[in-house]
Amino acid sequence: MFRAHFPDGDIECERYELTEYGVDLYNDEDELLAFVPYSNLIALMNEEVERDPEPSIAD
Repeated sequence: MFRAHFPDGDIECERYELTEYGVDLYNDEDELLAFVPYSNLIALMNEEVERDPEPSIAD
């Protein structure tokens, strides 16, 4: 499961495809949920990865 984060909110998707102008987001039935242009995409996160609850700053 992935989560696309953009200024208007988040969309959860099962898979995604990188295109020339943005990201196509698909559900588990391979239906297109949304297209998010790279200019609006803040982050594309893998929801199965454990994150540290404490933020860190790299040197």
